[in-house]
Amino acid sequence: MDIPDDIFTEPEADPDTLANLGPLRRLAGVWEGKRGVDVNPKADGPERRDYIERIEMQPIDAQMNGPQIFYGLRYHVHVNTQEEPITFHDQTGYWLWEPATGLILQSLAIPRGQVALAAGHATPDATTLSLRAERGQTDYGICSTTFLELAFRTDAYQIDVTFHEDGSWSYVSDTTLIVRGRDEPFRHLDRNRLHKIAEPRPNPWSLAEKPSG
Repeated sequence: MDIPDDIFTEPEADPDTLANLGPLRRLAGVWEGKRGVDVNPKADGPERRDYIERIEMQPIDAQMNGPQIFYGLRYHVHVNTQEEPITFHDQTGYWLWEPATGLILQSLAIPRGQVALAAGHATPDATTLSLRAERGQTDYGICSTTFLELAFRTDAYQIDVTFHEDGSWSYVSDTTLIVRGRDEPFRHLDRNRLHKIAEPRPNPWSLAEKPSG
């Protein structure tokens, strides 16, 4: 990445985030998927669980790092199963798009003591996205609690998204785990297809710029 000499001056941003999300525009809204599949490690071997998922992605105001502009979505993922109403997985973060470079970021945080920042590149009209984070990286990396580092170490995380012609989208999440006492890495896989159930709300700055009345 080229860093300009002037790292402080912020360019003028557009108040309308939804109009500047590039390929992430197709993720904006509220989504449900009822055929999720999770393959995770257990003491007796891999376990498959079917799950139900709800994802809310709402536009945020443009964010600047000096000359760098991000347009993005704040998201929340909630997963449970048909058998149990309790939360199976909970995740929050941001999807971000840098129009000048085509950089896409996904930040994620889960309440078991883990955060990550995954990165990829795409064109504004892309029909697929691929983002990756790796343990040990100081830019697009993974940070975990001491217990997770020692017992279920995450070495890599990748998410591949596909946009479909009917407006739905699907993903495959592939997490490489080093499980204590196991000789081989374990691929923790999740996949689902999401259908929109509600449109996104405009970001606050966009609403403030609209004429009243």
